[in-house]
Amino acid sequence: MNEHTPQRTARRIRLVRHATAATAAAGLALTAFAPTAASAAPRPDVVQQRLDALVAGDGMPAALATVKGRDGRSRTYTAGVGDLATGAKVPVDGQIRAGSNTKAFTAVVVLQLVAEGKVDLDASVDTYLPGLLRGEGIDGRNITVRQLLQHTSGLPDYMEAPALSDFTTIQYRYFEPRELLDGALAQKALFAPGTDWAYSNTNYLVAGLLIQKVTGRPYGEEVTKRVIDRIGLRHTYVPATGETALREPHPHGYLRTGPDAPLVDYTAMDSSMAWAAGAVVSTNTDLNAFYGALLAGRLLPAAQLAQMRTTVPAELLGPGVRYGLGIQSRPLTCGGLVWGHGGTAVGYRTRGGVTEDGRAVNIAVTVIPDAPTAQHMTDAVDAALCR
Repeated sequence: MNEHTPQRTARRIRLVRHATAATAAAGLALTAFAPTAASAAPRPDVVQQRLDALVAGDGMPAALATVKGRDGRSRTYTAGVGDLATGAKVPVDGQIRAGSNTKAFTAVVVLQLVAEGKVDLDASVDTYLPGLLRGEGIDGRNITVRQLLQHTSGLPDYMEAPALSDFTTIQYRYFEPRELLDGALAQKALFAPGTDWAYSNTNYLVAGLLIQKVTGRPYGEEVTKRVIDRIGLRHTYVPATGETALREPHPHGYLRTGPDAPLVDYTAMDSSMAWAAGAVVSTNTDLNAFYGALLAGRLLPAAQLAQMRTTVPAELLGPGVRYGLGIQSRPLTCGGLVWGHGGTAVGYRTRGGVTEDGRAVNIAVTVIPDAPTAQHMTDAVDAALCR
């Protein structure tokens, strides 16, 4: 799913992330950073202070982070309460629903298929999924694979469909990808393909269907084989059909249904409504490792990584933000760029990314934040990377 811009209502939360990433020259080489053993920070520092403020000042039940600093060490942080019902502590580097970070995983698989000569970025969607995309102003013969991955297709967002308007009623409901797609195709196109930019989860729903059609294997199996197992992400997975619980220690995630309403525990859920757009479960440390491996060239050949990092303006996600093929870039206050994606799932939001010299951060909170709190998360990412 996708992250909302500040103008979106809480009812229409998206599984993306206000990108924690920024643009750089397509050929820029990033320093590889292998995952290191995480260790707790010896004393409160700027990261701990920012997490504490997200809890005490912004009302987040919990906040947690992993930061890889200039010294190459990874440090983990927690703040708040992991379970409001029991008062349990926040598990160190606990699992979270990674939301639209999933899009980067999906894009990697598509680009691997491009490298293998099985997919052409500039071929139409109809080349691989004939007749799938038809609607008011929508024609898959005029939409390219690249436009899907870059959100320039004009496809409306299936998350705006009536069936997904009330998360309290669908927590354990299973959705077939085709059912979600029908919710998008019942809407009219946002714009003609290639003429504008707009974040739409539908693009990655279709990308998931493309992966299945081209490989002949389930989406989750391909992501696991081609990404998760390839770089050894031990705490990351695509939930199986019907799987609702998180597999490892985790903070509980909550849904806010109104300004004065009690929080609803949304930790367990059927993530089929997110699928190839946002279903991945991970940890802050694994997400740092994933983006580090990706941008260091361990998942894609140089040509496809360069395509991935060729960006267009995406100012709706924040000042200076640009969007590539499944990754985003954002300028840092101390200079340079941070690359990643970030994500929102019901109950969780993550932000973070990596820099060209190997610094990395990922921060998670356990309720969808309002616009000011979302900005505080962005500021915390910047502070962690610029200290």
